[in-house]
Amino acid sequence: MIDITHKSVTLRQAIATAVVRVSDPATLKAVRDRTVPKGDVLEAARVAGLFAVKKTSEMIPDCHPLPVEYAAIRYEIGEMELHIAVEVHTVYKTGVEVEAMHGASVVALTVYDMLKPIDKGVEIQHIRLQEKKGGKSDKKLRLPDAFSAAVIVCSDTIAAGKKEDKAGKVIREKLQSFGIAAIDYRVIPDDQQRIQQAVQHLCAARTDLIIFTGGTGLSPRDFTPEAVRPLLDREIPGIMEQARRYGQDRMPYAMLSRGIAGTIGDTVLLTFPGSTRGAAESMDAVFPQVLHIFTVRTGARHDETPG
Repeated sequence: MIDITHKSVTLRQAIATAVVRVSDPATLKAVRDRTVPKGDVLEAARVAGLFAVKKTSEMIPDCHPLPVEYAAIRYEIGEMELHIAVEVHTVYKTGVEVEAMHGASVVALTVYDMLKPIDKGVEIQHIRLQEKKGGKSDKKLRLPDAFSAAVIVCSDTIAAGKKEDKAGKVIREKLQSFGIAAIDYRVIPDDQQRIQQAVQHLCAARTDLIIFTGGTGLSPRDFTPEAVRPLLDREIPGIMEQARRYGQDRMPYAMLSRGIAGTIGDTVLLTFPGSTRGAAESMDAVFPQVLHIFTVRTGARHDETPG
């Protein structure tokens, strides 16, 4: 199965549909009147469909077991066609589109099985995914033109050439995966004045997003939060709360990070741990959600533009 340990838990929904077509209008009349010899077709198929939704991971090898928190099966009876809709919700790391389609397939197959003794021309048609929500497909980014970012590595040893940076490069690669091309990358020592000078220079250059990595721990040379906090116009506590919560689920020392986040004018500033794993997990925890700040701003600017 695909590794989903890096993903965040979100609400995910899917609706799948199927059509069962009959060859005689009397067939669906029998369904409505509950006179089919095998029993109540719609209720039997509903039960089968709910079982199918819950057991999808047991039947489809690459599907992850997940908590099904809502499942509904709806019918629309026409003259010659029975339309089936299966809706599934979960709060998890991966979507439920296969669960919904598996449910729709089994509902349709159960209907077929119960109707074939009275209608030799019954057939299943058009099993498909109608809608899915949640996960990356829900996050539509609309970043400003010429969006710029900066990745600042705070480390005495890396600045002195005694160690190679990996955390900053991981952050840069992840930003590039979101289509951000203009990325200023630099390494500076763990020095409070140098950190503040870097922030002031980048804000003056109207950099949209600044990410520091390093200096957020508890060693004597970890100054990044102290250097950054006095410069912020507004803190955004939820960003680093989410990063710490996400990290704590994966490594018990994540709670010791003192990273902060906030804004300076139109610039968003984040401070991440200096370890490669800590930086990568912080990115996975809050991106691309953080970029929604700029999507909102871009939309507001567009709304203010005279039409």
